[in-house]
Amino acid sequence: MKTKFLLFSIVLMATSCGEKNTSEASTAIPIEKKSFTIKGSDTMLPVSQKEAEDFMKTDSLTSISVVGGGSGVGISALIDGSTDLCMASRDLKTEEKLKFSDKKMNITETVVGYDALSIIVNTENKVAQLTREQLEEIFTGKIKNWKEVGGANEKIVVYSRESSSGTYEFFKEHVMGKKNYANDVLSLSSTGAIVQSVSQTKGAIGYVGMAYADQSVKSLGVSYDQGKTFVLPSLATALDKTYPVSRPLFYFYDASKSLLVKPFVDYVLSAAGQKILGDIGYVPVK
Repeated sequence: MKTKFLLFSIVLMATSCGEKNTSEASTAIPIEKKSFTIKGSDTMLPVSQKEAEDFMKTDSLTSISVVGGGSGVGISALIDGSTDLCMASRDLKTEEKLKFSDKKMNITETVVGYDALSIIVNTENKVAQLTREQLEEIFTGKIKNWKEVGGANEKIVVYSRESSSGTYEFFKEHVMGKKNYANDVLSLSSTGAIVQSVSQTKGAIGYVGMAYADQSVKSLGVSYDQGKTFVLPSLATALDKTYPVSRPLFYFYDASKSLLVKPFVDYVLSAAGQKILGDIGYVPVK
């Protein structure tokens, strides 16, 4: 009788343990993967792609998609909810702020770095420097031949980003004195396309983020003091603010997406993230 009771107790204990283990397994917290999209500024595209690539190595549960198209495209996507994080090379316009307000979106703005805007020409062009006033007259169409600024007797072919670009907006406001671009200026949809077109066209001029200005084109020295001092774009001159054509680079996101995207933004602002930014050719904020 005692033997039967002992066997029954053992079976009961085993059953209880099995039920406990099954219960614990069923209440285990599942591993949750997450993904988000970054969209906007072509200027920021190379650095955002590299930052995302390195961030995903530290967080295998997060997947990030990075898409360019221009600051205006990214901001519009943030407004309509088709992106989670917007990268922009300009600040928000009043009308954009109003749209966010109308949709009751609480937008966080973070400066993650700075960029020097390079004025580029074909490598065969003998002109090495221009004043802000000369640049204004070239892009507004008043100066049409390189001989007017000390170059060869050759027509100036002007390339610009399209109007949705933050670089387009910045150049118009800070270099052209808010004047309109000439009607014959050739608008291109990407920064890479401007570099390629200028490299292939002897009389061409354009503007790009410093990180895009490779050896296929020549960057010009720029003067903002009527020709007294000309400064070439570089990481050093951007850092010490002697190069006059520089601007902040932004990330924008809605507060409702904070838990999703803020760890990535914090990574970009970390020592590791800022090193990546500097290595690619941008100016760190830290």
